[in-house]
Amino acid sequence: MMLINVRFDVKPEYADRWIEITRAFTEATRAEPGNLWFDWYRSTDEPNTYLLCEAFRDGDAPAEHVNSEHFADFTGSAAQYLQRTPRILNTTLDGEEWGTMGEITVD
Repeated sequence: MMLINVRFDVKPEYADRWIEITRAFTEATRAEPGNLWFDWYRSTDEPNTYLLCEAFRDGDAPAEHVNSEHFADFTGSAAQYLQRTPRILNTTLDGEEWGTMGEITVD
């Protein structure tokens, strides 16, 4: 799978509405057959910062995502809401789901 984390620093006047602003993009991406998950998280230390954690199946899924109409729509309009260019980390991992943490076991 391709695992991607993107940090979005949203302008303060849009931070409380960011999830609604991105709703159509989020829903369309989650509906892609190659999407494994697509989740937004808001920083507790920096309330204008959101982290997007997304994963796609190996093969054509990542390319299909970035070539989709909803991706083009989002990337074409997102900059107006942001303080700076988003920062990204991505990697390829084996598997298609979350593993369990070895240091904590819940019975």
